[in-house]
Amino acid sequence: MYTYIMAHIENKLFYVGVTNNIRQRTFDHKNATFGTHTGKYNIKQLVWYEVHDSPKIAIRREKTIKKWKREWKINLIEEMNPE
Repeated sequence: MYTYIMAHIENKLFYVGVTNNIRQRTFDHKNATFGTHTGKYNIKQLVWYEVHDSPKIAIRREKTIKKWKREWKINLIEEMNPE
């Protein structure tokens, strides 16, 4: 299982989610239609992910990150992607 963060191309908006197939989920986000949150706000770039042993742990991490301040999310992303 994965916890992941997708971002608007300029990192203006974030989407935090959980999936068991990161490649497929990234593809789905990149091809999202306007009616979806990620499609409407052009959130198409995978900027961070973590691998977890169980769905329970991944979901707990997702919920924790969603409560974080924007600055904390940016710091987490920059640890994995310094550019």
